[in-house]
Amino acid sequence: MKTAAPTEAVAEKPADKPKLVTFHRLISSARMPQRADRSAAGSLPTRAFRYCEAATSASAFGYYLFPPIGFSVQWDGHDIMWTFEGAGEWLPLSKSAQFPGFRDRFDSLAPDEIKEFSPPFLSALQEPGLLQVWTGLVVRTAPGWSLLVRSPANVPRSGGWDAFEGIVETDRWFGPLVTNLRLTKTNVPIDFKPDYPLLQVQPIPRHVYEDSTLNNYEIVPEPEQLSPEDWDDYYDTVVRPNSQVVRPRGQYAAAARKRRSAEAATDNK
Repeated sequence: MKTAAPTEAVAEKPADKPKLVTFHRLISSARMPQRADRSAAGSLPTRAFRYCEAATSASAFGYYLFPPIGFSVQWDGHDIMWTFEGAGEWLPLSKSAQFPGFRDRFDSLAPDEIKEFSPPFLSALQEPGLLQVWTGLVVRTAPGWSLLVRSPANVPRSGGWDAFEGIVETDRWFGPLVTNLRLTKTNVPIDFKPDYPLLQVQPIPRHVYEDSTLNNYEIVPEPEQLSPEDWDDYYDTVVRPNSQVVRPRGQYAAAARKRRSAEAATDNK
């Protein structure tokens, strides 16, 4: 009688950590989200890109989201019209409009109880000149993380609209990621290009914007109240670099990058 060969013990793999952000693209023709870059989509001046760590860090914080199609809107102060690539005409936006062809595709894929609940692509809000745009995405973040939705940092855009900023608790709310825009020009077409960032979304831990965190602050109202340590830090930050006979450019940027590299090396140990 043969005995079974002993089985080797298999070490249990640790559970995979959830991704910080997961983008679910529902409109298949939409451009994929992408990491924001330190050059602000190539628009930062060369000197700023090389030496201004504050600008490049802000530019790279988050992800670019794009319009799912090229489209234009026009507002006469009361009514909004819109058109899109291939439409060939202007269409009234009295309330909301579906992305072209999306409703049928959504209903063909969704469970029965969800059919006919495809999100609108554009919606005219009650307030004059306010427009809601769906990115074509549903986004989920890791537990305890939210998304700050805002205009792309340091990226220039054509005039005609401003984006409202919002914080969405995307670890709890799994629905279409939309943004609200304020139209600022009348009687002229306002264009949105599918290959140019519409939004920048930035993951932030929820505790950083809770009242218990933000109420933990103080104000020093007069310069006479600066401590000796404050003056020492001011000296190191402002006076010492400007006292150098030859001052290298980008000292703050170099120091910040060196510090980040050291911290990353420590974290990977």
